[in-house]
Amino acid sequence: MNGTPTLADALASTTVVLDGGLSNQLEAMGHDLSDELWSARLLAEEPEAIVEAHLAYFEAGADVAITAGYQATFEGFARRGLDRERAAGLIASSVELAREAARRARARGIGRPLWVAASAGPYGAMLADGSEYRGRYGLSVAELERFHRPRLELLAAARPDVLALETVPDADEAEALLRAVRGLGVPAWLSYSVSGDRTRAGQPLEEAFALAAGAGEVIAVGVNCCAPEDVEGAVEIAARVMGRPVVVYPNSGESWDAKARTWDGRTTLAPELARAWQAAGARLIGGCCRVGPKTITAIARTLTPRA
Repeated sequence: MNGTPTLADALASTTVVLDGGLSNQLEAMGHDLSDELWSARLLAEEPEAIVEAHLAYFEAGADVAITAGYQATFEGFARRGLDRERAAGLIASSVELAREAARRARARGIGRPLWVAASAGPYGAMLADGSEYRGRYGLSVAELERFHRPRLELLAAARPDVLALETVPDADEAEALLRAVRGLGVPAWLSYSVSGDRTRAGQPLEEAFALAAGAGEVIAVGVNCCAPEDVEGAVEIAARVMGRPVVVYPNSGESWDAKARTWDGRTTLAPELARAWQAAGARLIGGCCRVGPKTITAIARTLTPRA
């Protein structure tokens, strides 16, 4: 687009800054996201708010906007009475809203390349019961592939720069996602939610990352929605196993209580940590839950060189 290099090409020579948590930015703007659809509800009800949230991160120094598609699924929208055609339109619109934010950012004088990552959350996000932090849904790889493929086809048709297969708790689901993106013609990154050196479902990260070794669509592997303390070790494993760029965007360090739907604890994400992650092999670096624009600005200033 307009001479912008592909994200894969950019990663060969630079470190790319991701945005922070979309939900916490929307909440900071006054939006209630306490229902099962989370930020995806605003795709239908207040899409302009999503544009403004993405724009806040571009202005903060992010190079990549991760869309509001994490919890946007046919099944989730159906529970709200939306038919498949309407749901498809909303899922695809998540990419266009991020593109609109990029257009506005450029109109405001931001001249660096800006990219859009189409978020595709795990099966557990659709269930909205906290199971995305556990995995092991009782479904086969083939069943999970059938769940993911239609949504990924829609997102790919909307032409994002990359598909963000994110917050994946289970290597079985990663295998399903890797099958589902095959042949879509859009690059992807695969990002696990982890605890220590294992997936949330308990598989060793060496094995989990190795699943993507033969997937030509995958331009980066890594971790997100995890404790900052778990990142550096995961980056070292991913870099050793894959030999490709590594993507990392941890939470603030606070802990999510899925039953109470509240955050506990204190922030442990110090922007200076990003320098160590970069040195270990991370090339896409940002934040996830509870990480806002101020922290993204600090991370962007910490990383050197960026171009």
